[in-house]
Amino acid sequence: MAVIIDGKQLAQKVRSNLKIKCDELKSKGINPKLAVILVGDDKSSKIYVKNKNKACEEVGIDFVEYILDGEKTTQEELINLIKKLNEDKSIHGILLQSPIPDHLDINEAFRTISPDKDVDGFNPVNVGKLCIGQDTFISCTPHGVMKMFEEYNIKLEGKRLVIIGRSNIVGKPLIQTCLSKNATVTVCHSKTKNLAEITSQADILIVAIGRAKFVTENMVKQGAVVIDVGINRTQEGKVVGDVDFENVEKKASYITPVPGGVGPMTVAMLMNNVIKAASNN
Repeated sequence: MAVIIDGKQLAQKVRSNLKIKCDELKSKGINPKLAVILVGDDKSSKIYVKNKNKACEEVGIDFVEYILDGEKTTQEELINLIKKLNEDKSIHGILLQSPIPDHLDINEAFRTISPDKDVDGFNPVNVGKLCIGQDTFISCTPHGVMKMFEEYNIKLEGKRLVIIGRSNIVGKPLIQTCLSKNATVTVCHSKTKNLAEITSQADILIVAIGRAKFVTENMVKQGAVVIDVGINRTQEGKVVGDVDFENVEKKASYITPVPGGVGPMTVAMLMNNVIKAASNN
């Protein structure tokens, strides 16, 4: 039976350490502050923003929220707001909550966020720095996964590591963070053939595709480490991951639950990036 990686407990530990750093910054006259932009009224996004606000309160980070009308907001208005926040010296981190309405260009928005305030790690400058191994803001979910490996003393060097999913938010940054730890990385996606054959050779399997219970027991090597990044809601309203947890748990050496695994670590790493941004001031 696998060791369950407790993301909730680890996130609490991270936030406690960050609170100490935050207090130190405040004693020097620096008040860390995060600005979050929410466009429209997507229910999930509202919950995520609420969780981020709560985490900020716990750490001691000031939080300001900008709620824009999903139908009426123009690209120009969104870009102008980001530029205004870039120039505001009291703001250390800027986060644009995704998704945003289809008529808006999220990539232009990410490019506009100052690389020094890009606590989500989506500005192409920071993505490029990650690729060439320079110090930068790492997007929060991959950063959280790496923190889990560190905390549970899971070594990546020389290991066969398979990632299912190639999104800009999770899959692609994970390639770089895992390569930096000398893992041998394979990336699978919707066009991959013989998927189970590849995943069953993985010492470490990371799944981030958004398909409920997609990874089954027969796709996992005995004793593998399994990291489930997916968050899906079943018809009954239950939150489940991309991995069939009940059956895979019997085969894995370590596994993350959903909820209570990677999710809390994503928010904790956002707090980490805001404190980092404030410290760089």
